[in-house]
Amino acid sequence: MNEWGKPPAHEAGEHENLGRITAVFQKQYRVMTAAGETLSELSGKMRFEALTKANLPAVGDWIIQTEREAGLGRIEQVLPRTSQFSRKAAGTEVEEQIICANVDVALLVMAFGHDFNVRRLERYLTVAWEAGVKPIIVLTKRSLMESVESELTEIEGIAFGTPYFAIDSLNGDGLKSLRDVLEPCETIVLVGSSGVGKSTLVNALAEEQLMETGGVREDDQRGRHTTTHRELKRLANGLLLVDTPGMRELGLWDGSDGLTSTFSDVESLAENCRFRDCQHGNEPGCRVRQALEDGSLPHERWESYLKLQREIAYAERKQSVALQAAEKEKWKKIQKNAQAHTKLKYQKR
Repeated sequence: MNEWGKPPAHEAGEHENLGRITAVFQKQYRVMTAAGETLSELSGKMRFEALTKANLPAVGDWIIQTEREAGLGRIEQVLPRTSQFSRKAAGTEVEEQIICANVDVALLVMAFGHDFNVRRLERYLTVAWEAGVKPIIVLTKRSLMESVESELTEIEGIAFGTPYFAIDSLNGDGLKSLRDVLEPCETIVLVGSSGVGKSTLVNALAEEQLMETGGVREDDQRGRHTTTHRELKRLANGLLLVDTPGMRELGLWDGSDGLTSTFSDVESLAENCRFRDCQHGNEPGCRVRQALEDGSLPHERWESYLKLQREIAYAERKQSVALQAAEKEKWKKIQKNAQAHTKLKYQKR
């Protein structure tokens, strides 16, 4: 175990160092090694072999690097990831965006009041389960509500064993219970919209003012971005936190397994339909339709399940096309380099 987490088994060469990426900039990476912090860049080989942006190092990655000079490194290899928290890149581009890697716990942060939305939380849970990360639901701004019983009842209806905490980061309500389930040297990512109080929560967990905090705009109740880039921070109490900018869009990149975990109630009903290929329409013996009719399965939850299922299927179809294009582009580069090498070879004769 290292103060920046548990590194995977690795073999480093004589002049190579193990490090963990704590921040990613446009072309450089901040890396923490046993010797201290370095500002590093990719080796030429890594840049050439990366088919997509998802093949590049991300915050939380363990890497092997060589030293260029004091304080400057060159990343030679990304070590195998234990987990990968990713989403479809925002916008129309079909590309995977790695949010962070080698994460143990995802704090899914949602505020009481205007931000409260269990459908969005189902999406967060699907992404976390698919990433191989343990989710914990954190409901902030508890003191703004006279009662939270109805909201907690809604959470019970989708959590299915996922722990959840109703807290207030400013007055400390519920914080001790949350701290008690977080372990030093675990890597924790905070995920949530702008304005839900992620930076305030980081400060509360750290018990010091680490992050700038912002309020919510009065005109549309949307949060202000106080975090502008993903960064892995090590707190004085040993916790490792990845804070992320508020994400209004968390498009699913993959999620078949995550969907099964998040909607275990729906999956269980479907497994008990009379016919294995039941489409949950007018087939006799359909347990899903029966549950919808008697109210034991809310229509909103069923519609959310279908929506995420369609989104995953669409993303998977697009991924195949995108990977084919990336592979084609790689071989075009290889052929171009080979032609240039041959031309130079004959020019020297």
